[in-house]
Amino acid sequence: MSDLEVLEKIGTDAVLKLRRDKLATGKPFMINSTDLPSKQSYLEYPDGSINIVTVASDTRSFDVIRKLSNKEAESVRYRFGLS
Repeated sequence: MSDLEVLEKIGTDAVLKLRRDKLATGKPFMINSTDLPSKQSYLEYPDGSINIVTVASDTRSFDVIRKLSNKEAESVRYRFGLS
């Protein structure tokens, strides 16, 4: 395994641990994606639901653009290696 592959694995493992820890403590996990328009992100909740959100004007919360269907949420998790 090359140095770059080792660093990539370390980074991926850290993100997966952060996701697991946040969801386990009842907090949402943000998934940034270039597939979404600028300033939009996916926000995954401990119950498995995922919303497309943008940061609210107060910068301390999120405005929900749309809630994904269960099938769409599973597709997002699969695409990012989170399922």
